[in-house]
Amino acid sequence: MGLFSFFSKEKKEKLDQGLEKTKTSLFDKISKALVGKSTIDDAFLDNLEEILVSSDVGIETTLRIIERLQKRVEKDKYVGVTELNQLLKEEIGKLLEENTSEIPVDFSDLKGIKPYVVMVVGVNGVGKTTTIGKMANQYKKAGKKVVLGAGDTFRAAAVEQLKIWGSRNDVQVIAHGMNTDPASVAFDTVKQAAEIGADVAIIDTAGRLHNKVGLMNELSKIKRVMQKVDPTAPHEILLVLDASTGQNAFEQAKHFTAATEVNALALTKLDGTAKGGVVIGVADQFKIPVKYIGVGEGIEDLQLFNKQEFVDSLFN
Repeated sequence: MGLFSFFSKEKKEKLDQGLEKTKTSLFDKISKALVGKSTIDDAFLDNLEEILVSSDVGIETTLRIIERLQKRVEKDKYVGVTELNQLLKEEIGKLLEENTSEIPVDFSDLKGIKPYVVMVVGVNGVGKTTTIGKMANQYKKAGKKVVLGAGDTFRAAAVEQLKIWGSRNDVQVIAHGMNTDPASVAFDTVKQAAEIGADVAIIDTAGRLHNKVGLMNELSKIKRVMQKVDPTAPHEILLVLDASTGQNAFEQAKHFTAATEVNALALTKLDGTAKGGVVIGVADQFKIPVKYIGVGEGIEDLQLFNKQEFVDSLFN
């Protein structure tokens, strides 16, 4: 039975806490906009559009939600916060359900691929290396053998941080030091994982946001070199975004999706922001499924993204 078959009470409570700032901000504004309204009219929908955009849902996704609401309201004149919450919950749930993925949604099931190679991308400061450390912990708990690759060779702190996470999780870290070739680190990581029978290889990459051409060339080289060991690698390209940066997260997603074939997203730091709507907007606009969300500082606070639980928590 997969991890999506259940959602523990503890994880649910942590998710509720992590989304508290977003929920409070969003629904306080909606409640105020509904004061004195007996129907959901055009004026309210205009206000709702502003509320969703200010919650960093994104303009395109907001317009899509408003359009769907207008069609529903034409048939049923929804009244009050409770009815509107249910309506929004249904429409946002539908948007998230439209994104499907071939990547594993369970730390214990890697679709028969061994080693399952994950390349992690994202700018500095989004929590990329910490996310890798937390992923390693989850895979270890699922009984998987993990190797990490310290491919962010332009920051000594990133290499050292990954070594600390490796020690904490008791997993091997392949590191060549600062200012070495990140593609060489990726090659050696995949090679070592294959030789020792590891289940998972997770490779960090530089967090510099180059110009589009430079970023594309660097990530393409890393992929090309690791494919000398495994022609099918990487099996997952995970883009890590900081939810608290709001619209900057959209800009980063544009750069990285243009530079490489991102097929999974991680949204970190949801617990510290009222901008949780970015999860909905990024998933919708880039048609890339969210795989992880970060809802706290602890090693257990990186959760596999459960669409239904996310929407339930947001609208409770």
